[in-house]
Amino acid sequence: MPQSNDTLIRRIQRELLDHSDEELELELLEDVHNLDELFDGTAGLSEEKLVRRRYFSELFRLQGELVKLQSWVVKSGHKVVILFEGRDAAGKGGVIKRIVQRLNPRICRVAALPAPNERECTQWYFQRYVSHLPAAGEIVLFDRSWYNRAGVERVMGFCSDEQYEEFFRSVPEFERMLTRSGIQLIKYWFSISDEEQHLRFLSRAHDPLKQWKLSPMDLESRRRWEAYTKAKEIMLERTHISEAPWWVVQADDKKRARLNCIRHLLGQIPYEEVAQPSIQLPQRQRNEDYVRNPTPQELIVPEVY
Repeated sequence: MPQSNDTLIRRIQRELLDHSDEELELELLEDVHNLDELFDGTAGLSEEKLVRRRYFSELFRLQGELVKLQSWVVKSGHKVVILFEGRDAAGKGGVIKRIVQRLNPRICRVAALPAPNERECTQWYFQRYVSHLPAAGEIVLFDRSWYNRAGVERVMGFCSDEQYEEFFRSVPEFERMLTRSGIQLIKYWFSISDEEQHLRFLSRAHDPLKQWKLSPMDLESRRRWEAYTKAKEIMLERTHISEAPWWVVQADDKKRARLNCIRHLLGQIPYEEVAQPSIQLPQRQRNEDYVRNPTPQELIVPEVY
């Protein structure tokens, strides 16, 4: 059902509020008690502020668990690959950002591959993804993956019917090989409604900080909504295997989707808390003949602020 202008304005305002909350997340990294200062405790808060406060509190708790998971992965030598698929503006990037926000990028990294170049188009289809797979003690998050062939390449006509069918013949065996090699493969599909995607595209179109997210391919995906739906249904049906099943995240509410996905992810990996050694800072050595040379003035960045 078409939404009224007033409804759209309220929804876009909510999107802008979500964007400001993303900035707050960056400011509230260290001290969860800052939530009390930000929201003036809990007494007398509006329902909207209570919801936001609960979101921040639970997000920080889950991110603390992700840090424990990271320590266990390093100690155990576990190898994890997590695929994030879904329509444009479904929220994949948002949950990936929250997962890696407090983790070591040398241990947990994101693979977001561009369109294949001319040389890569002549390779075995999975070849350029293989180089990004984890070694022992590593986690790799794919922001879109080899499932591009079953989605955008199929809908936009970037692959032939033969390549499309070969993908479905190959991908179950490819993923079984990964799991036999000791890689844990977790696959998420982020599901949003037609109306919600329309809203998010409108928000991006009216937000100068997000307009870069609207590519010509994104705009074309709106027109081909039904074709993408059919391609997604076929993909889930033909690639849902016991070794690497699909998990669908209901993502019309971005914040709930982030929390639900992270919580589910933590439940898929048999991690446990690893005891950390106590850290003692060594005394700095001081030499009587040491003199620090002044920095040349022309090298100093002007202090405008």
